[in-house]
Amino acid sequence: MSILARTATVTVVFALILAGCHKKPSERPAPRRINADSLLREQARLDSIARADAARAAAAAAAEAAAKAGPPTAAPVSQVERAALAATIFFDLDESALTDEARTAVEAKAPVLLRHPNMRIRITGHTDSQGSDEYNLALGLRRAAETKRYLAALGVDEARMEIVTMGEERPAVQGNTQEAYALNRRCEFEIIEGG
Repeated sequence: MSILARTATVTVVFALILAGCHKKPSERPAPRRINADSLLREQARLDSIARADAARAAAAAAAEAAAKAGPPTAAPVSQVERAALAATIFFDLDESALTDEARTAVEAKAPVLLRHPNMRIRITGHTDSQGSDEYNLALGLRRAAETKRYLAALGVDEARMEIVTMGEERPAVQGNTQEAYALNRRCEFEIIEGG
């Protein structure tokens, strides 16, 4: 075999070896791109589900409140009913959404209001002293409005409830401790007619 043939054979063998040793392309997937619109749509979907769940829970609580209330009456309000209406509800820091404990307390008020259709109440929203006066007045009003909305969802006519805010002006507890702040973030209830 001539040198030329040998060189050609070695070249072909070498090319075949290199072809067999050829690195495979990286099998790493391309990095995923985050689509902000998709994230917003997913969050909107989750929010919608949460609102639907809350509406179902409110409807169930309304049915339960109506069942507990019994027939409407013009009888005087009992001490137990007064205590249920007077129970203060509390809020988390910088929140107007009702906590689970607050919902339970509001749900105890609904049967009393449904049983006494001539009764009107005032819901007063309060805050702690953190934040500006204007912010706290607005937060107190949002708390009272949220409480009124929940009572309305439980079947109480909105016309029977008025809301006001005191912001930080009338603290339940004096002091600048977390415990005092927690006791001042509240809504209070007062019978203004028919009680």
